[in-house]
Amino acid sequence: MSQIYVDLLKKVRENKPLVHHITNYVTVNDCANITLAIGASPVMADAIEEAADISAIAQALVLNMGTLNARTVASMIAAGKSANKKGIPVVFDPVGAGASSFRNETAALIIKEIKLGVIRGNISEIRFVAGLGSQTKGVDASESDLAGGNAGQTAKELAQKLGCVVVVSGAVDTVSDGTKIILVENGHPMLGNLTGTGCMCSSLIGSFCGAAPDELLYASATAMMSMGIAGELAYTHAGQKGNGSFRAALHNAISLMDGQTLEKKAKFHEA
Repeated sequence: MSQIYVDLLKKVRENKPLVHHITNYVTVNDCANITLAIGASPVMADAIEEAADISAIAQALVLNMGTLNARTVASMIAAGKSANKKGIPVVFDPVGAGASSFRNETAALIIKEIKLGVIRGNISEIRFVAGLGSQTKGVDASESDLAGGNAGQTAKELAQKLGCVVVVSGAVDTVSDGTKIILVENGHPMLGNLTGTGCMCSSLIGSFCGAAPDELLYASATAMMSMGIAGELAYTHAGQKGNGSFRAALHNAISLMDGQTLEKKAKFHEA
């Protein structure tokens, strides 16, 4: 594999970037712990009184619409503008985009008001953000979008439109900066049985982007490889014991991720 992916993991471990989250309270603990596990440092601050200040001292910002409310929308905008002013990458996870008018309006507002570095979502969420037809199933991708959505083309076109990296999570993860497309084939179906694995992917992307703000495409791809490999290892070690053991094994695998494991197990190609 290209040395850049191994080097990016090393950068996260060495630089320990501070990653500011305004995120989903259902998964906030997992997001914090996965950030720590990969070697970065999480801070969860969603109060409007401090959101901009915390972003100003961070190396990356992750905005997640999972448990959306009016109070945190204002905090997201304030934090995002602060991050833009400082020049740190903003990762946006448009959870449930397409499911309600409030989510739709918030996603549009964030895209309008904040310069995004990375958008990560499932195919239904990304198709909706791209202005294409989608049939969001709550916060999950719909079967029709999974069957008919061209993730590579959608990601590439949206990346060109917004001038950012787009990540489409799925059985094969698609990462594009509008020019290149990287397809990551790591992962295990059991990841879909845990709440928050998508949110954790966004936290990992924030961690890698915080360590390498000039390499957002490869940083995002390395984050998705790391999560996918961890899912495979977690299933091997604990999958037969059930969801709880699998969840713990997933965090363990991320905490033990190293360049040798990444180099040996990563399955990807550039399209």
